[in-house]
Amino acid sequence: MKSITVTELAARDDTPLIDVREANEFSTGHVPGAVNIPMSELGARLEELPSEAFDVICQIGGRSARVVEALEARGYDVTNVEGGTGEWVTQGLRVEVPSA
Repeated sequence: MKSITVTELAARDDTPLIDVREANEFSTGHVPGAVNIPMSELGARLEELPSEAFDVICQIGGRSARVVEALEARGYDVTNVEGGTGEWVTQGLRVEVPSA
């Protein structure tokens, strides 16, 4: 499984990012530009995944690692973000909060 750190993620420009946390988690703040497709809904929303290489993030890296393994088995070019959104926040990186 391919993995990157949040520091490496912050340096990326054009790689799509899928956040697999639940919607209520995502709404409290997420990496700017991330698209929320919760792990619990992923099977029904595969058509929404990018056709090109993309990254997957969750809160600490466990759910995203499981998702990456499952998607790799389906032929997707996907990379796990180690440490997840929690590490992103810990490092003081900018978080986007959807407007109510």
